[in-house]
Formats: sequence, C-alpha cells, structure tokens
Amino acid sequence: MLTTPAARASENGALTAKPSPPAAVASHARIRSLEDYHEAYRKSVEDPDAFWAEVAEPFTWRRKWNKVRGGAFSPEGSSTWFEGAKLNITENCLDRHLAARGNKLAIIWEPNDPKERHLRLTYRELYNEVCKFSNVLHNLGVEKGDRVCLYMPMIPQLAIAVLACARIGAIHSVIFAGFSATAIADRVNDAEAAFVITADGLNRGAKQIPVKRVVDEALEHCPSVRKVLVIEHLGWPVHMHEGRDVWYHEEVKEAGKTCTAEEMDAEDPLFILYTSGSTGKPKGVVHSTAGYMVWADYTFRNVFQVEENDVYWCTADVGWVTGHSYLLYGPLLAGATTLMFEGVPTYPDAGRFWQVCDKHSVTIFYTAPTAIRSLMAAPLDNVLSYSLDSLRVLGSVGEPINEEAWYWYYQHVGKERCPVVDTWWQTETGGIMVSALAGITPSKPAHAGLPLPGVQPVLLTQEGQEIEGNDQEGYLALKAAWPGVIRTTYGDHERARQMYFAPYPGYYFTGDGARRDENGLYRIIGRVDDVINVSGHRFGTAEIENAINQNPHVVESAVVGYPHDVKGQGIYAYVICHQGEGSTEAERNHLEASIIETVVAEIGKIAKPDKIQIVSGLPKTRSGKIMRRILRKVAEGETGNLGDTTTLLDPQVVDEIIAGRK
Repeated sequence: MLTTPAARASENGALTAKPSPPAAVASHARIRSLEDYHEAYRKSVEDPDAFWAEVAEPFTWRRKWNKVRGGAFSPEGSSTWFEGAKLNITENCLDRHLAARGNKLAIIWEPNDPKERHLRLTYRELYNEVCKFSNVLHNLGVEKGDRVCLYMPMIPQLAIAVLACARIGAIHSVIFAGFSATAIADRVNDAEAAFVITADGLNRGAKQIPVKRVVDEALEHCPSVRKVLVIEHLGWPVHMHEGRDVWYHEEVKEAGKTCTAEEMDAEDPLFILYTSGSTGKPKGVVHSTAGYMVWADYTFRNVFQVEENDVYWCTADVGWVTGHSYLLYGPLLAGATTLMFEGVPTYPDAGRFWQVCDKHSVTIFYTAPTAIRSLMAAPLDNVLSYSLDSLRVLGSVGEPINEEAWYWYYQHVGKERCPVVDTWWQTETGGIMVSALAGITPSKPAHAGLPLPGVQPVLLTQEGQEIEGNDQEGYLALKAAWPGVIRTTYGDHERARQMYFAPYPGYYFTGDGARRDENGLYRIIGRVDDVINVSGHRFGTAEIENAINQNPHVVESAVVGYPHDVKGQGIYAYVICHQGEGSTEAERNHLEASIIETVVAEIGKIAKPDKIQIVSGLPKTRSGKIMRRILRKVAEGETGNLGDTTTLLDPQVVDEIIAGRK
C-alpha cells in the first residue's frame, strides 16, 4: 500500500496539527482532516486522472475534456491538462457565483492613505465592471489571443482589467509598476503586445509615481503597441499621444453593460508573467487556462482552509505571481472575499498592516518574510496596539521564512493561536506546491512542510540520482506533472525545456536545494543556480550584470547574493571600472551612486545592489570563467574556506577582494 508523506511524518513524530472538526462528506476538492489528506494524496498518485477529474467536475465547462493529462514531462518539456475542454475562467470567477453570492463582497480595496475611503465591490458589481471593461477593450480592437500589458497601481481597475482581458480571450501580462521604462519595453516587445493599460500615477507610501510618464518613455521603443488605455487615479495631467492614448472614463461611457465570455480551449494561454532567469533576458512564463484555474482554486481552498465568511488578505502586488494566484484568481474562483491594498506596510507607520486587519476583520493574512522582518525591526507597540482578534490563519510566501521571523509572526501577530503556513512555490508552478494545510497537516518553523496532493517532490544528487529516506539534502525536483505547471516560455519553448526539463530528464527541476528532515518535512535551503531571491522576487545575476555594464564607467561586473537580515538575500556587486577611476573614496562613492542609478534606470529600484565593491580584477579560471563560488563566500564573510585558488588565472586578485570586502 502506498503511504503518503503525512503518514510517514506522523509515524515519525513530526509536529502534528490540532484536530479539526470532522467534515460532513470527505471530498477530493476539500481536505478537512489529516485522514482526508492521506486519502487525497494516495489517490492523486495512484490514479491522477480520476483524482483531477473529480476535482475539476464542479467548475463551469462549456464542454468537458477528452483527456485529463497528456505529455507529462516529455523530452520536449510539454504538458497538457483537460484536453478538449472549453471554458472561460471568468465564468468560474464571477458568473457562477451570482445566484448564491451576488451580494457577497468580492473585493475590498484599501487605499494607500488610511484617511481616504475604502471601496467594496460585491460579486455582482465586480461582474458588471468587468463586462464594461471588456466592452471597452473590444471597442479598442482587442481580440482573442492579443497580448495586453498592464502597468498599473494596486487599484480595483487593475483587477477588473485583468479579468476583462481573460473574459474576451486576450492574454494579459502584468508588469510590476516599479520596473523601469527599459524593463517595460523589454517585456512589451517580447510579448509583441499591441495594447497597454496604465494610469496617470500611483501612490506608494509617501511617494507618488508618474506611471504614465514611465510608460510613454518605454513605448518610444515599442513599435507593436497600437493603443494605450489610461485610468484616471490621481487626477494628474498627463501627455496623451494623439491617435494612440485614450482615457478609460471617456471610453466606458459608450460601453455596454453585458459581455458574453469568449469560449477558450483548455490549453489556450491565460497570461504571460515575466520573471528573471540565469540569462540576462527576462523570460515570459506562460500559464494555460484550465489547468491553472483548477490548481489555483484547489490550492487556495486547502492551504488556507477557507470558509464562506472569511475575509482574506494577500499583500502581494498583482505584478507578481502571488498576486495573480492568491489575490485574484484563487479567491474569486472559490467565491471568497479578497482584500486589495494600495499601500506599503510601513506607511504612515509600521502598524499599517495590523490597522487594516482590525478595520476589515481580516481572518486570513498572507504576506512575505521580507515584510515580517521589516516590521520586526519596528517597536513592538506597532503590533500590540491592535487586537488582531479576527485572525485565524497566517501565511508566508516568496522565500523561506527564518525561525526568528516565524516565531515573531506566530507569537505577536497570531497570538499563538493561528497556524502559520509557510508556502513554497514558483512563478512557473502556478500555485503552492509544498506547505502545511492550516490546522490540518504537520508544520514546523522554517519548514514548508508536506507536498500537496498531486505534487511528488524528490531530492536528487548533482548527477540526477534520487536520494531516498529522511534526514537528507539535495536538489529539489518534481517527478510528476500537476495542473498548474508552466506550459512554455513565450516565443522560446526551447528556453523552458532547457531550464526546467532538460537538466534531469523525466523531472521538473526547481533550481532550489532542499532538505527533508527526519520526519519527512521539506525545508527549502536556497537557489542552486545564478538567481538571487530579493524580498521574494527572483533576479538573474546576468540581468543585473547586464544593467551594471551599461554604465559608461564599468568594464566588467559580477553579481552574487548574500544573506540579508530583511530581504533574505541582498545583491553584492563586484565591479571593474576603467583604469584610474575609483582610486579615492570620493571617486568610489560617486561611481557607486552612478552604478545604482544605472541599475534603477535599466531594471528598477527593486534590483539595485545593496553593496558595490570596486575591484581591479575578478577571480577567473584560465578559460575565463568567473569563479562565483569564491565571490559568494567573500560576500558572505566566509573568507577562511575558499578552497583551492591556485588554478585561477590571477590568484592574488582574491586577496585584494577579501581586503576590500564591504
């Protein structure tokens, strides 16, 4: 008989969850007890077709599927789910809820400034707004299959616009409204987008940012764009490019109030989301319609143990995958109330998150370790001033949460009564892969926990051999497909194949290292490739190096990650400048400021280096390869264990780098 990970964990004495009330009816779609988890996991492995067919059954389908799964982890790196099915995801997010939940709150919007009024949209109101926005897009010429890029503030119109694109069959690509004009242009051009949606400006804490101006700069280099739809948010005067730019509030006057949803194939792309990789060019991760829908809904319901009257708050921006899956699609598919926040956790003070929780009686709170660590640094009164009595589940996302932050979160925010779900997943997985299920499955500080049903993680050696047993460490891979798996990278499927499926044939390679503890619980221990996880957002070292190298003072650079108390990982840049530059402290300060300015212009503030060290050379092999292992150890302060440096082209450069370490 197949034993589940939870069964093995409980047998070995892992931290077990508190007993949950028995469910009236055990169901694949909803796990209510540890026994339910055992059964669901067993069936998901033994008969995945039957398992996922049952999970998918309750959705609204125009036409049912011919085949549940196809091509799982083939050498071509392809996977299909629910082949032959026809549907529209917005009918499942909106239309099917109208009869029973039409007057239920769908979205609560909390503005940046607590003195401003919040906004509430019921499911019926959201449906009406999405239909009107869909008709505006239709009237502008947007058709099924067109790519639409969105660069917007965290306002209700962003959620509405995303859903409107999905309703008419356009492929949305949200770009975080903090990226530079250059980064926007790269993404718009890669997607060959014909349409862009933006706003006049945005609020972010004490700052106001002219997003339309940034878009205008980007579109000087984007010949594919035909129309720009502008949302009035701050009331700022902006330049409107004649024949291209239009105001939404003017266009919507002519828009109808109903819009029939476009029929989509199960494997039609739903969205493209750009993420950094180990090369300099951002990659467009493509997710399909049906598989992503089923996975987002299933994981949302079970990880957070959502109930009908919950008020759920995911603090992520929609520009990241967490905002896609667990601010918009997951909650709306489940008929939940989701809170959308325009601001930042420290404005106007470090109690803002907790003030919002009390104001809206938030029951489920999902945020990033970076935010938690930044709030830990503030006086504890910022938390203790609020009751937080409504909270019942806490979540963590974006990077592994350290034990100190876990305990602070559990004790001071959750009052030692709220389970903490430390979720591990990636943009490419579409949804949560490894996590405790709140109050149901075993949990342990700083450990993601057990795999969800349908997820089969393995640890591999560098050579690709599976590592059996507990208390082991290796490369984390997945040996069976799940509905939310990445379908391709837009316009370059070979890149997806080489990155995820070619390294270890028959597996999806996550790029992460992991440890399976003595009880079978998984702990993610960091990237094994040239990717830095900054505040939960991944940046390829090559992408940052390419930006630094645009600076006219720079000859060459090498970037590595290092442990950072707040961000998880910081960016440490080693930079070679032209001969004679940077010889004095004043010159070095000027160069560092100039380099940061270049990175911000090329990528955005979120990618600016935390430390820049001006060096005369880099540790290279005789073939010219930079020894990043050495640079990483120096950045981490582990200078006493650099290994053999005698094979380097110039071993003395290492001594210089150590002496100049910041």
